Amino acid sequence: MINRIFIFISAVLITAQLHAQAPSKISYQATVRNSSDLIVSNSNIGMQFSILQGSSTGTPVFVERHFPTTNINGLVTLEIGNGLIVSGNFNAIDWSSGPYYIKSETDLNGGANYTISGTTQIL
Repeated sequence: MINRIFIFISAVLITAQLHAQAPSKISYQATVRNSSDLIVSNSNIGMQFSILQGSSTGTPVFVERHFPTTNINGLVTLEIGNGLIVSGNFNAIDWSSGPYYIKSETDLNGGANYTISGTTQIL
C-alpha cells in the first residue's frame, strides 16, 4: 500500500515538472510619481524595459518600449513581452541561465528620454 502511494506521488510530481514552461509575458504594474513625489495621473508616458542577465548592471538580452497612459491614481498596467521590441527575443530567453533582472525606465513626457529608472531581480 505504501509503495502504491509513493508511486502515485512520484507520478504527480513528475507530471507537474513536465508541464512547467517559461513565461511568454510578465505582468507589470506601477504607480508613477514625478520628482516631487506627486502622482502623475491621466498622462501619456514612455517606458522602456530591459531584461538583464547576470547582475543589475548585466548584459541586456531583451529590450522593449511601451507608451501607456496612467489612470487617475497614476497607475499603469502592462505586459512585458508585448511591447515595441528594441532588441532581443523574449521567447528566446534561457531562464535557466540566470539570474535575471528587470530594469524599468520612465519618461514622464511620453517619449524616450528616460529620467526615472529602477532595477530589480526576477525571483
